[in-house]
Amino acid sequence: MASLQSFLAVKPAAGWAAPSRRARVAAFLAPPPPTTAAAVGAARRELSAASLAVVDGEARYLVGTYKRSRVVFEHGRGCKLYDTDGREYLDMAAGIAVTALGHADPDVCATIAEQAGKVVHVSNVFYTKPQVELAKRLVEVSFADRAFFASTGTEANEAAIKFSRKFQRAAHPESGDPPTEFLAFSSSFHGRTMGAVALTSKSQYREPFAPVMPGVTFVDYGDLEAAKKFVRSGRVAAVFVEPVQGEGGIHSATREFLQGLRDACDEAGALLVFDEVQCGFGRTGHLWAHEAYGVEPDIMTLAKPLANGIPIGVVLVKEKIAAAINYGDHGTTFGGGPLACQTAITVFDKITRPGFLAEVSRKGESFKQLLRAKLSGNPHVREVRGVGLLVGVELDVPAGPLVDACLDAGVVVLTAGKGNVVRLVPPLIVSEKELEHAADVIRDCLPALDVVAAA
Repeated sequence: MASLQSFLAVKPAAGWAAPSRRARVAAFLAPPPPTTAAAVGAARRELSAASLAVVDGEARYLVGTYKRSRVVFEHGRGCKLYDTDGREYLDMAAGIAVTALGHADPDVCATIAEQAGKVVHVSNVFYTKPQVELAKRLVEVSFADRAFFASTGTEANEAAIKFSRKFQRAAHPESGDPPTEFLAFSSSFHGRTMGAVALTSKSQYREPFAPVMPGVTFVDYGDLEAAKKFVRSGRVAAVFVEPVQGEGGIHSATREFLQGLRDACDEAGALLVFDEVQCGFGRTGHLWAHEAYGVEPDIMTLAKPLANGIPIGVVLVKEKIAAAINYGDHGTTFGGGPLACQTAITVFDKITRPGFLAEVSRKGESFKQLLRAKLSGNPHVREVRGVGLLVGVELDVPAGPLVDACLDAGVVVLTAGKGNVVRLVPPLIVSEKELEHAADVIRDCLPALDVVAAA
């Protein structure tokens, strides 16, 4: 199979030591791994001594919060990653929708090098030009009037929680009991800190750390009547919703749902917060995911792709929220540093070039159609769905074995939902040829699911 053969080929990048001639010859002569379910598991490769040393070191020195795949990545270029043994992988995960411009983008690398040679960090007690310039760019192309910079998506959502409560306190100056509660939705994911995790629906993320922030109610994603009923109670400071859910299983809202939330919030005086940490900044083929619905929030949180892997988060707000925030109400050590902001400006300029987002939309639609055609007829595939290059393949069994088989075949994919959705969020620069290759590998690895179904 061509996809498996290309995985076995060693493709060293410039500046990296190539494997020995003997190793390359052995890899070339090795027969392609068979694709039956049993053989896919048996073909799981052994790690080299160098890779095993890293794996063993992780087990010894790091807190075990991640169930890691047994691969040690060393470098990347474009949509390709390379492990410590020189094997090539097609990256259909992009660091969980982060590296929008792929790995080692020349413009991003040049920006990082140049800015690192100037200044990496100064306190937010002082001004820096990159922070102000990035805020200007984001405000000018959005609903917002002001920006607050953080370091991560969860930190951005924590700020949005605080801003919402402070706004309600300012909006009800005579009340000793202003609205403080929040509405969130099933399958939501807003982060892992104590406030953001309280807005995250999966109980396994919340219950081990209870009590988390109180005052959060969940209703089914898309159930407008239940949402409106709760918002009209008058106790809600803000409604948090993802226009397109990523971690939750690649579920898209409808215009009626988001517009209904907008109307209910306006009627009750609650704020509408769009979490676009994963679905925003070009991922759906629109700069902002909510643009497709024609509904604007009061607050929007962003993070993942903004600086192509350099940590950054942003909260965009309307003036009425900004007016309620005073000096000292919130802050962050690393948020909005010059290195992250200058890098984000470079990413912003490339993503907003004419035609870039239209290509994302076109490639995403083509990819979905390709997957539907290649995966049709397999009894485990329930649905292919998504927007732009945020695509999910829902299965009737856990997706883990398929994800592992794809990794063995040289394609990196993720899970989502209840573990039964294959999440595909490649760099936005991915080519048609690379998307077709990914679809072929997923199709060829589907027999790995038969083991799960038979168990």
